[in-house]
Amino acid sequence: MGFFDDLKNRASQLQASLSQEMSRYKNKEMMEGILAGCAMVAAADGSVSAEEKRKMLGFVQNSDALKVYDSNQVVDTFQRFVGKFEFDLSMGKAEALKTISKVKQSDEARLLVRVCCAIGGSDGSFDEKEKQVVREICRELNLQPADFDL
Repeated sequence: MGFFDDLKNRASQLQASLSQEMSRYKNKEMMEGILAGCAMVAAADGSVSAEEKRKMLGFVQNSDALKVYDSNQVVDTFQRFVGKFEFDLSMGKAEALKTISKVKQSDEARLLVRVCCAIGGSDGSFDEKEKQVVREICRELNLQPADFDL
């Protein structure tokens, strides 16, 4: 089995695991925290392009982990966070981190980071800028980035 096949299998296993865990933590703060993280990952390079929005919305709509939430609410919430980044990157980041910080329970916080890692790698490449954003999220949640291979 090649490297990419192994990576694809691990991503599939992660998605199944995330889906099971998400159903246990289904609440508005968790959904908003995850989508704020999604927006941060999308804005990792300093802007959110139309292509990134399409890719992220596609991931959000097709993610087994996020299917536990109403899809219209998920899309609207994601677009709201993206709009804040498009208006002003630093204000968008501050608002996203404020929302993320509401996910305080250790298990929920760890799950949020795992979903953000999955989102970062959803295009087959979890680049350094995306990893740095997820490290910031870890710090906001008082988690160790090394626990997530960051």
